[in-house]
Amino acid sequence: MVIPNMSALALSKAIHSKQVSCREVMQAYLKQIEKHNPASNAIVSLAPQEALLAQADERDTQLARGQSMGWMHGLPQAVKDLLDVQGFRTSHGSPLTPHTPAGKDALMAARMRAAGCIMIGKTNTPEFGLGSHTFNEVFGATRNAWVPSKTAGGSSGGAAVALAQRMLPVADGSDFMGSLRNPAGWNHVFGMRPSQGRVPKPSAPDVFIAQLSTEGPMARTVSDLAMLLSTQAGYDARAPLSIQASGAAFAQNLDANMKGKRVGWLGNLNGYLPMESGVLEVCQDALKVLETTGCSVDTTSLSMQPEEIWDAWLVWRKALAGNNTGAYAHLPNWREKVKPEAQWEYDQSLDLTGPQLMKASATRTLYYQSMLTLFESFDVLAIPTAQVWPFDIKERWPQNIAGRSMDTYHRWMEVVLYPTFAGLPAISVPAGFNAQGLPMGLQLIGKPKGDFELLQVAHAYEMAAQDLIQKRPPGI
Repeated sequence: MVIPNMSALALSKAIHSKQVSCREVMQAYLKQIEKHNPASNAIVSLAPQEALLAQADERDTQLARGQSMGWMHGLPQAVKDLLDVQGFRTSHGSPLTPHTPAGKDALMAARMRAAGCIMIGKTNTPEFGLGSHTFNEVFGATRNAWVPSKTAGGSSGGAAVALAQRMLPVADGSDFMGSLRNPAGWNHVFGMRPSQGRVPKPSAPDVFIAQLSTEGPMARTVSDLAMLLSTQAGYDARAPLSIQASGAAFAQNLDANMKGKRVGWLGNLNGYLPMESGVLEVCQDALKVLETTGCSVDTTSLSMQPEEIWDAWLVWRKALAGNNTGAYAHLPNWREKVKPEAQWEYDQSLDLTGPQLMKASATRTLYYQSMLTLFESFDVLAIPTAQVWPFDIKERWPQNIAGRSMDTYHRWMEVVLYPTFAGLPAISVPAGFNAQGLPMGLQLIGKPKGDFELLQVAHAYEMAAQDLIQKRPPGI
């Protein structure tokens, strides 16, 4: 029994049946971290080994008394470094943030801790979570789990690499513009952006408008993904737009008959999205595997002009990303201390007007309604997780794709905004590799609040693609 190679659910069963102790689990994961983290830099702010082993011993004592905190009892967990976890610094990857540890857990961390996990540290993220490349001036860059000279993606890059290299059994992340999906695809794991409001965040400064970013689960199996979502999800009155349902439904069996399920392939949106060579082909091969489960796959397209959606998205991004970055603009010499992309976000937000935001919101409404029409013909939509393969870790972001220049530092990520802007659930599933051994993901997009049905489709794909899914990074 190689503990780090076990799924989270299998490990949970082994702990509860006392085939392994919580101490043995913690020792195995700490050994894995010691071996792989110095090179990959996925986990930061790691707690002292003695303290973690003492907590593991406490979990074993509880089990000896017949007490279990939940399915995560004794599982090591490191939370993305944008979220408060009691006893750990929340750096946001920025030199501007205080070094003092958080005094209490944010809601998602509290829910995972209540389910029995042991918080061992944080996972690395780009500064303020901006950009799909995990590097910052506090902890440095996180390297791709498969090809260390390449980026891990982001902003949940540390979480994705820690999963791929078996340094964590499951991981959490957050997703604004693909921050769960992109690193999942680039490190050959699963990452889910839940429906808007599925995982509430009452600690956010605004709980009425800022709904484009959401927290969610990452895992190496869809069953683990669903089980972690069952812990993260659930209504909270302090978040008035949260979905009024518990997460218990996601702990159910995911097996389902896929015959008759209709999948709409969006591809590159009829040539609108530039993509590097091989991306579409790898994703289309993954769709062929999905067809073997009983699903039918047909090409489709959006009924709105993608450029119109992008322009409205930029206005919303001004309102949200710029405001978050601007929270530090009052500090002395802040421009000298934050990355230029964060400064740009703030500067972009300064001329935003209320009428502009309302106009963009009306466009977003039309887009959402057009997606409802599309789902009359399809149960699930599919589109690549990224437009490029993982790029050199020394680059800040891709300047051009297939000969087309990128006019913003995030234009190259345009492919991930479509489920975000409509508040739809989306899962990045491992799609395959190119000739250089670089991974790519495929986004599966579900109907509004159709998280469980989407998980069932992803699970069916996983079962049909076992030879691909079970591949491990070199040296793992």
